[in-house]
Amino acid sequence: MTGNKKRRLPEWLKRPLPAGNCFSSTSSTISQLGIETICTNANCPNQGECWSKGTATVLILGNVCTRNCKFCSVAKGKPLPPDPTEPQRIAQLTKELKIKYLVITSVTRDDLPDGGAAQFRDVINAVRRSNSAIKFELLVPDFKLCQSKALNVLADALPFVLGHNVETVPRLYAKARSGADYRTSLRLLENAKKLWPDTQTKSSIMLGLGETDEEVTKVLEDLRSVNCDRLALGQYLKPSKTSLDVVEYVHPDKFIFWGNLAKQMGFSWVMSSPFTRSSYNAESQ
Repeated sequence: MTGNKKRRLPEWLKRPLPAGNCFSSTSSTISQLGIETICTNANCPNQGECWSKGTATVLILGNVCTRNCKFCSVAKGKPLPPDPTEPQRIAQLTKELKIKYLVITSVTRDDLPDGGAAQFRDVINAVRRSNSAIKFELLVPDFKLCQSKALNVLADALPFVLGHNVETVPRLYAKARSGADYRTSLRLLENAKKLWPDTQTKSSIMLGLGETDEEVTKVLEDLRSVNCDRLALGQYLKPSKTSLDVVEYVHPDKFIFWGNLAKQMGFSWVMSSPFTRSSYNAESQ
């Protein structure tokens, strides 16, 4: 859509440039330890705010993904093997930044027999050895080829919040999330809840890709049907030149509407705003 490319951002989507000593310190520590973050790899609009508070969402298993989702700016290709030094480097990061709530995500690793679950486990356990009080939230891929195996591996690292994003409505999967399957994503959340009834599960949806209200409502119903506890809704923003164009800039009032509806439907934790992302203010209760 040529018009979308030239259209100016509405005022509610404009943010100041990052600055300040804490931002610089966070950036320096991340760089020195050689740690990848989703903040930079996905061009997250909240990077300035989060890094200025001394927190970041770590991206494990490299920065090359085996999928080619058109909403995402993470590089696609053939990833390197898991780095055995990564868990200890992330543990050092949490010590230096005094992180109390760590969100861990990864690229999708369809090339690994457990989808990368062991690296999630090893990161958590390494961090816990140096800080037993820290809390964790995982944002995992769909483990399409190995869900049972991956969940069994992750069981050795409980407790944590288990997040997996459905991202958009089923009709738009072929366009936005090639290689993924809506029902597979729901099944992962459902199986995790069955295995670990006391574990909070979480998902996220991007708005502004051309979805209808009826489709969004159905996704919320589907998530509640698999007992998903937490929900994040945010505005899709084009992260790179080759990513999908924005179809609509959803007004903040509409996000308030969706947030209220989600609470009425029984989600125990809801964040709904244009700048909401899966890990944005994830530590808030």
